[in-house]
Amino acid sequence: FVGPLVGAWSDQSTSKWGRRRPVIVAGLISTVVAGLLYSGAEQIMGEGKGVYLAAVMQWVLDFTVNAMQTPFRALVSDLVAPKQQLPMQIFFAVVCAVGGFIAFSIMKIYDKTEDHMLELMGLVLLLNVVCVGAALSVATEKQYVRTGDVNSSACGPLAGMLAGFKGMPKAFYLLLFISSMVWMGNTVWGTYGQIWFSQSVYPGDPDAEEGPSARSYVKGADAFDSAGQIGSIVQLPLALAFMGLSLTKIPSHIILGPCILVGGVVCFLSAFVVGHQHVLATICFVLSNVPLTAIGSIPYGIVAVWSKAAVQAGNVGSVAMQMAVLNCCITVGQELCHMILGGLESYESVDVALKNLFIISAVANGTAGICAFFLKCGQAPRKSTKGQSTESDESEEISTE
Repeated sequence: FVGPLVGAWSDQSTSKWGRRRPVIVAGLISTVVAGLLYSGAEQIMGEGKGVYLAAVMQWVLDFTVNAMQTPFRALVSDLVAPKQQLPMQIFFAVVCAVGGFIAFSIMKIYDKTEDHMLELMGLVLLLNVVCVGAALSVATEKQYVRTGDVNSSACGPLAGMLAGFKGMPKAFYLLLFISSMVWMGNTVWGTYGQIWFSQSVYPGDPDAEEGPSARSYVKGADAFDSAGQIGSIVQLPLALAFMGLSLTKIPSHIILGPCILVGGVVCFLSAFVVGHQHVLATICFVLSNVPLTAIGSIPYGIVAVWSKAAVQAGNVGSVAMQMAVLNCCITVGQELCHMILGGLESYESVDVALKNLFIISAVANGTAGICAFFLKCGQAPRKSTKGQSTESDESEEISTE
């Protein structure tokens, strides 16, 4: 709920530093503070007593990381031309591929990452500070001047959030449903992938100090990190391919739908075929980057184009709020995944619960993939039969049925 409000506030901000930069800096500060408290919870509270502080700070981290994505994407949308909206939003997937590779590489520094959280988080936060500083040094904003009547009261962001939905096509709401379903499947890999590798594919025991179970656990964790590195490498040309396709006349939903269906197939294979086959498990994890890359880039480009068209139609410009709502789908998908697995684990072992979660995720991805074909975005308008000029370039990109 807070993300869209922050997005609406950013859209209406008249700060001399710009609309997006203050939110980015505030998010970075919050991330640094929460990250240090999260990773150093046991050092601060004492061994075995830091779980509550860590849990709260993990919530804060989850919010700030999502909140920082919104102004960054909105800043790019503010700076580029209408025809560049889709490819530039897809370019975020290229950046994410590089960041993902670095993250999985960092996790390979220690055999048991959970014993070295403070050191690893410190390194991650340092990279965040450097990257944000570099981004803000080259991306400048002018002070935003409001046009028309804008509610400047304490309820202004709420009013702006509601106004931001005006002019958006009905397909926007279908896109939110699709994103939520896909992110539920993505969370299986991102959050529980290491558990699947180290306790299911490799029958290891995280509590074992030594012996075959301890060695299997370490091998499984290392295999997960290696698969993550390979997946990030694959994600890079995949994102570039999406950028290339976005410059063609192929509608965005035709690109998005098959990618999501790949996620359904991968989850099905993980549930019924992989078992203890290490190579096949790695292949499935690598292929899970196809829906991850697609859903993390294409919908944002679609929304950016729709938003620009809504502004041209005379509606309030709220690209940050709309992208924040799209980001909320990440949280919805994550919460669905956590709640389902939590319920399954109340009466099943971890192995069986993860298998059933993969089955549910396969159904969710399959449903979302089919729904994506009904978005029908990017269809070319009908040509005039009287020799009149065609609709604008923006209409060609965003016409919906």
